[in-house]
This record gives sequence, C-alpha cells and structure tokens, in this order.
Amino acid sequence: MYTAVTELTALTPADNASRARNQIFFLSIAILSLAGVLVSAVSLERHFASSESGFCDFSQRFNCDIVNRSEYSSIAGVPVAGIGVVGYAALFAFATFWRSRRETPNWLLAAAIVGLGFALYLTYIEAYVLETWCVLCMTSLALILLIAVLALALKMRSNRA
Repeated sequence: MYTAVTELTALTPADNASRARNQIFFLSIAILSLAGVLVSAVSLERHFASSESGFCDFSQRFNCDIVNRSEYSSIAGVPVAGIGVVGYAALFAFATFWRSRRETPNWLLAAAIVGLGFALYLTYIEAYVLETWCVLCMTSLALILLIAVLALALKMRSNRA
C-alpha cells in the first residue's frame, strides 16, 4: 500500500529539506494572498461606500476614494477591487489546496505575473491619469510583487528538482 509517509521516508535528507523549503514558499504565498484578499475587500467596500474614508484620505494626491470611485475603478461594470479579491483567492488556492500538483508552480507564476501586470497598469493610471495615489492599491501592488518574486523562486526551484 502506497502512502505519503512511505514517499517521505524513501526520500533523501536533501529531498526532504528541499520540500520543506518549498513549503515555506507556499506558506508565504498563501499568507500574502490572504493579505491581498483583505486589502482588496476593503478597497471593494470603499468602492461602493457613500461616505469618505478617513484612514486613506491624506490629501488630493493620496486619496483612495478618488481612485476607487473613478471611471477606471471598474472594467465592464466589474469593480477592479472585486477582480483583486478573486485573483488573490485563486493564488491562495494554488498555494494551499493545489500545492502538491506538479504544475502548480507554473500556475502560480502565471497568475502572479498577470496580477502584477494588471497592478502595474493600474499604477500607471494612478500616476499619469488620475494623478492621485491610493494607499490600498499601493499595498496591493507590493503584495503581488512579493508573490510574483516568491512564485518565480518556487518555479526556478521546481525546475532544478
């Protein structure tokens, strides 16, 4: 009878150490993805809110409400923050529920690159079109950048294995 315990005991100490390091990458991506879901959910709430957000309104140049309620805050009627919630949830699923699949590092890297590209596009809109920065958006950009770097490292490690 084949079991996961049999597989682990058949591995060399170096293989076990490599798997443990991979698990750290997966765990880090999962934690960052949950943070992304939270930041995107707050941003989504601010998208639909009618009141001003005091925690994110520093000036005309730093104001989440201006960004989250602009014409660029939705694509085909879907709030960008909602896309963020779904994207980060998908990254979380890859890093947790599907982490044992051989193709998961590829999917994680692809999803992270798409997310990073989208975040960079939105950052361009903030900088050159709206000329207003959103602290929540910048936090999301930092999170997806870290996830992309970790996903790339994980992918590179899986290529060596």
